[in-house]
Amino acid sequence: MFHTQSDVVFIKGLKVEAVIGVFDWERAITQPLLIDIALETDISRAAVSDDVRDALSYKEVCDDVSEWCKEIQAKLLEHLAGQISDKLFAKYDCQKIALSIAKPTAIAQADAVGVQITRYAPALTNESATKDVAKEVNDSQADDA
Repeated sequence: MFHTQSDVVFIKGLKVEAVIGVFDWERAITQPLLIDIALETDISRAAVSDDVRDALSYKEVCDDVSEWCKEIQAKLLEHLAGQISDKLFAKYDCQKIALSIAKPTAIAQADAVGVQITRYAPALTNESATKDVAKEVNDSQADDA
């Protein structure tokens, strides 16, 4: 029987003040950003253990994303979104990220403008996958000895 599972840890409406924009006046101030993040990850271990150490910490994700927005000081939301998704994959165990970043004060006639991206975890290259499998086999054989 074929079984798939899709678990998501999400953050909705994370508010961050950051330097963002292409105009000189935008580079001299901070602007509010509203960020939504959905991280597809396996929550089954935390669901069984009820232990936060087995969970993907949404508090830690919020803290990291807030800090990254302030550090990056991107000109474009597209660049900021790409940088955040790369950093999330590097730090957290997730297979897919849906991320939206809105600038609610950018256009007076609109509630908000922004970007939305979906990214998938980088696949292992054949070489690195082969090395990983070989290491697992060697480790398994050492345990059996």
